[in-house]
Amino acid sequence: MDVLVNNWPLFAEGFVSTIELFALAAIGSLVLGTILATMRVSPVPVLRTAGAGYVNIVRNTPLTLVFFFFVFAYPRLGLVELSFFTLAVVSLTVYTAAFVCETVRAGINTVPLGQGEASRALGLTFPQTLISVVVPQAFRSVVPPLTSVMIALLKNTTIAAGFSVHEAGAITPALSERGEPILLGMLWIVIGFLILVLPLSAMQRTLEKRWRVAR
Repeated sequence: MDVLVNNWPLFAEGFVSTIELFALAAIGSLVLGTILATMRVSPVPVLRTAGAGYVNIVRNTPLTLVFFFFVFAYPRLGLVELSFFTLAVVSLTVYTAAFVCETVRAGINTVPLGQGEASRALGLTFPQTLISVVVPQAFRSVVPPLTSVMIALLKNTTIAAGFSVHEAGAITPALSERGEPILLGMLWIVIGFLILVLPLSAMQRTLEKRWRVAR
């Protein structure tokens, strides 16, 4: 307990930064991943190819390399200058969106074809059918795997510690510099992540139960 009490500002700052990273990247990846999923089921060949290319490239690239690109290569492009924290959010968003895309696409494929045909019979366009009919039903069926993707995203935020972002992953090196017991510090970090993950799992069970009944 002394390790936590004596270094409370360090733990607090680290986990607050982790939560901010996770929240921003989760929102960004859900939006981008859903857009990519709609591209992958689009009747336009160019969109399908672009969506598939993005997923195949990013999903098979280690997250560390994605961080390396945005932290070291992106500044050399001479574009808008971004902070390390923002670059970490972008890296996590770009990477996680590929997994969100495949999860949402799998959910879209579970929606009966008759739903789309009925929508077109009513005069809805393809985008209107996706937004109003297909995607809402798809999200209901992908709550468990999508929650798993978000939990993986939460744990992946620790990689940002290696790129000058002070979050939970950076607590252990800081404790080492202060001469604190590393094993006890790591134990408190694990407990902190459990506190963050358990609400996600509870939300998953609640939404899954509610939407299963609704259907």
